[in-house]
Amino acid sequence: MKDWTGNKRTTFASLGASSHADHEREKHDYYATDPIAVNGLFEHIEFLNDIWECACGEGHLSKAMIEKGKNVKSTDLIDRGYGIGGVDFLKEPDIRSEYDIVTNPPFKFAVEFAEKAIKLSKGKVALFLRIQFLEGIERKAFFKKHPPKYVLVASKRIACAINGEFTGASSAACYAWFVWDIEHQGETTIKWFG
Repeated sequence: MKDWTGNKRTTFASLGASSHADHEREKHDYYATDPIAVNGLFEHIEFLNDIWECACGEGHLSKAMIEKGKNVKSTDLIDRGYGIGGVDFLKEPDIRSEYDIVTNPPFKFAVEFAEKAIKLSKGKVALFLRIQFLEGIERKAFFKKHPPKYVLVASKRIACAINGEFTGASSAACYAWFVWDIEHQGETTIKWFG
């Protein structure tokens, strides 16, 4: 008796591999994050009062952080009706800002967003990414240079909705907050939330 009826494509699609997904990727890699993810992050990490959400989409994370009393600067490359559109975070001048940075970046530019955020943040950077961000030769080199202080793994699946459409959204992928502290040196601590 078989206990598995899928195939390789099913496995890769479940893991969120873009070349095997059963749907087209959103053109600008816009997958809105369920605001509940902010609760798990704030359970473990203290941030400055001023936070920059640099891939804000329609404001799902920004609004959740504002509800927690934070002053949130919200920008995005694409104007989706929230925050300031037309801001290419990756082209921002390399000048240390007065903000901590918290965002769910386009996954295909996750390393670039992490590198840029580490250059720009006053203290902490938190990126919400698939757990697969830990894999890869390019990322191994990045992590050696910039080890996160924490990887906060979601113990329950959190939906990231294509084009911000949460109706019927579900997630087979595991997500985590990757958190850098500019002053951190040493090993990464793994914690769980949710």
